[in-house]
Amino acid sequence: MKSVKDLTVYKCGFNLAVDVYKATACFPLNEQFGLVSQMRRAAVSICSNLAEGAARGTTKEYVRFVYVAKGSAAELETQIDLAFALGFVEKNKAEKILKDIAEVLRMLSGLIHSLTTCTNH
Repeated sequence: MKSVKDLTVYKCGFNLAVDVYKATACFPLNEQFGLVSQMRRAAVSICSNLAEGAARGTTKEYVRFVYVAKGSAAELETQIDLAFALGFVEKNKAEKILKDIAEVLRMLSGLIHSLTTCTNH
């Protein structure tokens, strides 16, 4: 692997963060320091933790950071549900983001499996 940026899961996580930024741009102003900030941090945290984990140099550290990225994706999933329930995000946009989160979660689990399987042999 040349770079963590070459990983499909990194690219999907990055695109997810862009989508979350765009989706939250029209949230009410009183949510800028609440839900908007939380959602953006969680979204950015996914690819940021992949990058940090890969840079740590050990598989054990990498796996730990992939788990953190997975937690951020799960956190974002809850926040999207809440934003939809509050009427801040349209159904089709929420469904697309939730579908993308599910795919990122699946890929993160696969990465963890791949990393831990390699170290156990």
